[in-house]
Amino acid sequence: MIEQLLERGETALLVTRIGGPEHVGAKLLILEQGSSVGTLGDAELDSIVVSQAARIRASRDETRMFSLNEFAPEFPSARETLLLFERLQPPPRLVVCGAGHVGASLAKLAVYAGYHTTLIDDRADFLKRERFPENEIDLVVADEWSSAVREAIGNGRGVSVAVVTRGHNEDEQCMQAVVRANPDYVGLIGSKRRTSIVIERLRESGISEEQLQKIRAPIGLDIGAVSPEEVALSIMAEIIAERRGAAGGSLSAWRRKFN
Repeated sequence: MIEQLLERGETALLVTRIGGPEHVGAKLLILEQGSSVGTLGDAELDSIVVSQAARIRASRDETRMFSLNEFAPEFPSARETLLLFERLQPPPRLVVCGAGHVGASLAKLAVYAGYHTTLIDDRADFLKRERFPENEIDLVVADEWSSAVREAIGNGRGVSVAVVTRGHNEDEQCMQAVVRANPDYVGLIGSKRRTSIVIERLRESGISEEQLQKIRAPIGLDIGAVSPEEVALSIMAEIIAERRGAAGGSLSAWRRKFN
């Protein structure tokens, strides 16, 4: 069941009973729509755990251990019952539209961060394998941007997309396909003016406000990036923060606040 879920690009929660007076090792798989497979050894416990699934998903933690006493203290042996929650999700993928200096740097950096990457451009000379010897980078020469982007994104699960092409027209062609594919993360490079033009054109073409609000534009975290490598780092940092559910602020901000 887990293999089938991941092949379809779906996510789920696997809950294992790792402590308690009985049924240690029992497992319950909670699917996205709320249905479940397996049992923790008690129907009431299964129901309690399923009711907590949305809260656990929202935390973005990959693994987390709970005492049942934390959310169901009235359950018999709640203090002794320990549950391990594991988030099951497809391996992270990154689709980069544009193989210029920033796109090339971003593709290479993403591989080091554990992302399988697809790099798309309509210029074959920019996608020479000698420039990208990494096996984790798929190189796609686009005869037509929209279809190439749609195919690379697939169902969008576990997929981040960075649009870093060379101009307005290429940006818009990519973004028209990207927002409709609904990936986990969408970012568009450019100045506030340039990105605003593209977003306004998307709005005029019928893209909903909800979809437009998901676009990170200009792309990346504000680290004062100047070089292509620094810009790639700021983009990758924002992609990881989005995946982990983090704000992307300074870890030491609390210390300076109270000093």
